[in-house]
Amino acid sequence: MKILVTGGAGFIGSAVVRLAVARGHDVVNLDALTYAACLENVASVERSPHYTFEQADIRDLAKLETVFSAHQPDAVMHLAAESHVDRSIDGPGAFIETNVIGTYNMLQAARGYWESKGKPESFRFHHISTDEVYGSLGAEGMFTEDTPYDPRSPYSASKASSDHLVRAWAETYGLPTVLTNCSNNYGPYHFPEKLIPVVILNALHGRPIPIYGKGENVRDWLYVEDHADALLLVLEKGALGRSYNIGGENERSNLELVQAICTILDRLKPGEAPYSDLIEFVEDRPGHDQRYAIDPSRIRDELGWRPSVTVEQGLEKTVRWYLDNEAWWRPLLERDGVGKRLGTA
Repeated sequence: MKILVTGGAGFIGSAVVRLAVARGHDVVNLDALTYAACLENVASVERSPHYTFEQADIRDLAKLETVFSAHQPDAVMHLAAESHVDRSIDGPGAFIETNVIGTYNMLQAARGYWESKGKPESFRFHHISTDEVYGSLGAEGMFTEDTPYDPRSPYSASKASSDHLVRAWAETYGLPTVLTNCSNNYGPYHFPEKLIPVVILNALHGRPIPIYGKGENVRDWLYVEDHADALLLVLEKGALGRSYNIGGENERSNLELVQAICTILDRLKPGEAPYSDLIEFVEDRPGHDQRYAIDPSRIRDELGWRPSVTVEQGLEKTVRWYLDNEAWWRPLLERDGVGKRLGTA
């Protein structure tokens, strides 16, 4: 296929681009190159005849229409989004503009292109979202595709809005869509403002490792390359109008996760003292969801997908990648907001 990937210079988007090109798809990477984007993420495929880059902002409908017309994609994988909860607390407007208005623009551009081509049945618009739209769980239970939406942060509310738009364009205009909601991703090329790279890089620099509250918040962790594999599978074989929850089947509390990373670092790059000595509990994030957990039964039963690595295996691979790729992460530490406490406004 020829796939238009939005946000393909970001963390998850670049994993999708790399895997899609490796599998022989033609990929058009559309990215605005905002603060969290890095073209180095796709440097391994930039010379491939299957890869094209278009710098464009999904808030610019006219530009999107030009890209669709020029490249004639068979499918869209829409990943471009503002995604950092703490930044959404301090500046929610950017999340509404990109995640809501930007998704509206993508749907309109895709719809216009699809209709101009005679509404081919093979076309797909795959919208990639988050489990955070479902809200917060207690100690028991899991999110299914039928869980009512209950977003609790500006970020999750903006993603919930975009999910509703996608479903509405499918119902009203017949646009062929599939939708996925994933758990927390981690792995190579993770921008260094998120929890796992913060832990790794603070530890390497001997700086305090901040944990919100008491570290009791629980997340399901999904290795990013497993996620990319699942996304391409849903694009190719998912049922139209269907949504699929993609989880790592690896629940850990934040404290357990940080301690596991410290243990790996103690073994791979030992310091004068255990890295866990750097752990520091800090003021919690406003409205911090207690627990996320995904029931992946649908994608497992209908499409035969399961994650290939445990969180312990994935963390080992991730820590080794950061140890081996300082040239990638060091320049990013100078970008706006990185290394600062956000989300307390």
